[in-house]
Amino acid sequence: MTTDAFLADCRARLAFDLLSNTWNAVVLWALRDGPRRPGDLREQIGGISSKVLTETLRRLQSNGLVARRAHPGAPPRVEYQLTPLGGTLLVPIEALGAWGFEHGDEVMAAQEAACRQGLSRP
Repeated sequence: MTTDAFLADCRARLAFDLLSNTWNAVVLWALRDGPRRPGDLREQIGGISSKVLTETLRRLQSNGLVARRAHPGAPPRVEYQLTPLGGTLLVPIEALGAWGFEHGDEVMAAQEAACRQGLSRP
């Protein structure tokens, strides 16, 4: 990795941009066990609106991380699943989640201290 590794047009920055959206990582993680319908994803994830889920799935699809499969019939049924490329992000997502579990209390304590000092949260 060179000193220019985090410039706007570099590949490392692309990866960080993909994971910087909270819902991207959450939806990818929710799809780790196989194809899911949007309603099932909303139920599993919780706290995500239909609109935001749809936007997230489209964004992940446009980046080649999720595939959409429509099933004919009435009513039409749609499922989403990880692509092989999307599956490669599960290990980094799991590592970030483990870091959050290990250090989340410390981060929240720092945020509370900053708030008490009149500093805003990031």
